[in-house]
Amino acid sequence: MHPERSQPDRAHEFLASGYLAHVGFAVQGAPGEAPQPYVIPLTYQFDAEEPNSLYLHGGVKSRVMDHLATGAPVCVTVTLLDGLVYAKTALHHSMNYRSVVVFGRGRLVEDPAKKGAVLEKMIRRYWPDRQVGRDYSAAPEGHLKITSLAEIQIETMSAKLREGGPNGPGDNDPEAVGTAGVTLLREF
Repeated sequence: MHPERSQPDRAHEFLASGYLAHVGFAVQGAPGEAPQPYVIPLTYQFDAEEPNSLYLHGGVKSRVMDHLATGAPVCVTVTLLDGLVYAKTALHHSMNYRSVVVFGRGRLVEDPAKKGAVLEKMIRRYWPDRQVGRDYSAAPEGHLKITSLAEIQIETMSAKLREGGPNGPGDNDPEAVGTAGVTLLREF
């Protein structure tokens, strides 16, 4: 549905712009039971220097990090909501968004130097004006030991975009009953 929204060439851009990743995975239950699906929100790091890697930050003792450590497949989504689209017909209400779906496999980052460097990049991405030494202390080894970082090796990904105003019948007709437009959401 809506193949015109596909934006494969912008997937890296959308990943670099997002703030919250939702990680989907399934854990096998007892014999004879179906796998239990989970979707967990996590902060992440992505930049053009490593276009095939996505880093996820989480707690050392967490189901998602335990799963990522196994190398099992995961699905990671990032969505940026840009506006709420209202139309003159109920059917044509929508949202303006940018989204990416990533498929890959994870592994834990064990090297303290690598972990520290990625986490530092993550802090700079979320808070560009903050500087280590001036605004906060660098993470000591003890903090790195109680923080988990997983690298997702990106196997495939897709991106979609919906932008613009409402496109239902009568939305551009000032004589038609109702209102139509876009409520923009604030940017970070």
